Amino acid sequence: MTWLVGTSGWQYKDWRGVLYPEGVPQRLWLETYARTFATVENNNAFYRLPPPETFAAWRERTPAGFVMAVKASRFLTHIKRLADPEEPVARLMGAASALKEKLGPILLQLPPTLRADPGRLDRCLSCFPAGVRVAVEPRHVSWWTDEVREILRAHAAALCWADRRGRPQGPLWRTADWGYVRLHEGRAGFAYGETALRTWARRIGEAGWPDAYVYFNNDPGGAAVRNATRFATLA
Repeated sequence: MTWLVGTSGWQYKDWRGVLYPEGVPQRLWLETYARTFATVENNNAFYRLPPPETFAAWRERTPAGFVMAVKASRFLTHIKRLADPEEPVARLMGAASALKEKLGPILLQLPPTLRADPGRLDRCLSCFPAGVRVAVEPRHVSWWTDEVREILRAHAAALCWADRRGRPQGPLWRTADWGYVRLHEGRAGFAYGETALRTWARRIGEAGWPDAYVYFNNDPGGAAVRNATRFATLA
């Protein structure tokens, strides 16, 4: 089993002194990050999709074996709300594919107000090229149905296992032969305690995935850096 553990994003100024030594310029933060972690979830793409040249530059700046997951643009998930997905998905993949062998899963984080629409989900997942891994993070309880579960399975798309304050935010379905986990907020402020980290390590281990991508999204104060570092040792 391969565990790829990292954080959601890397450009946080309050990580200076936690991950980034004083004196290291921000333009070198990705290189510095990649010396500690083997993967990162690029959540900047959610707010503004970078051009292919930027993705290509990230590929060149990171070492062999590094993996970058990409959070899909909010235009697809929050504005279009998965409707008419062909053009947004094509534009997303046209840019992100410049990562080549370093492209990890694409994350579709759905708005908390978006109720289940299995047809839209099925159509959206059908737009992604074969071989591209897609994780889906629904945030409305109406999505937890057998129909949705089977659609994810049919596309080999992973249900994102999400956590807030030590509690899973949905069912822990295993819908693909790989896993995707996002840890948003621990109980001790934003940080996760040792018990929570060990509990999640056990859950992921019991899932038996050949590959598991785990990202800490509790970035304030460098909590994500400390938790991801500790979790990687548990993995």
